[in-house]
Amino acid sequence: MKLRMQDFDAVTFDVYGTLIDWEPGIIAFLADWAHHWQINVPGQKLLMAFDRARAEIQQERPAHLYPEVLQRCFDRISKEFNVPVDAERRAKFAHAAHDWLPYEDSHKGLKELQTHVQVGALSNIDEASLASSCKHLAFNFDLVVTAERVGAYKPDTPHFTTAIAELAARGIERSRILHVGQSLRADITPANAHGLSCAWINRNGRSLGLTGYGAEKAKPDLTVSTLAELIASLKSS
Repeated sequence: MKLRMQDFDAVTFDVYGTLIDWEPGIIAFLADWAHHWQINVPGQKLLMAFDRARAEIQQERPAHLYPEVLQRCFDRISKEFNVPVDAERRAKFAHAAHDWLPYEDSHKGLKELQTHVQVGALSNIDEASLASSCKHLAFNFDLVVTAERVGAYKPDTPHFTTAIAELAARGIERSRILHVGQSLRADITPANAHGLSCAWINRNGRSLGLTGYGAEKAKPDLTVSTLAELIASLKSS
């Protein structure tokens, strides 16, 4: 399936991992924590401990706000490595999303897309954290659906059903929506289930969201490594 810019009126994005490069910040935080407790494990192992904890906690209902998700992840990681919960670090981790920075191509790519289509954010985050990320991105989305707003986390359906309904109210049909994400688990697999065209930005060296909860079933219509490459591909036809 060839994806072309002229075939879409809206492009919706996952934010963290796709537009915001969060993995280095998470690894740095957890590596500092591990050093404090003399836990000698590589950063990637710490990151995967976070990924497992996050996937489990985001299945809980009623859904927790994202700062609480991060706190609960911290608790589970502390338990996994058999150390006490450091209350000060736990509180700092809860607000870590405010400090995560964009990929270099995010701002330019989003602004370029917005000259052609409406650009939406479908994010597993709270409103306050996303507001900070939008400042880092220097970008305002045309549509925003957060976990706080819908009371659930992807790969659950509310982000997608809400976005599809609200874009339909603007006259944009499902067939005219492209969803873009780095997470196979949280974005590509559920986009497939909702009949959306989808592109996977397989960011180099990044690994969150690539396993578990149906990730192996993901079937992107297009795979690229950067947002710039995605836009170039959409404009090439």
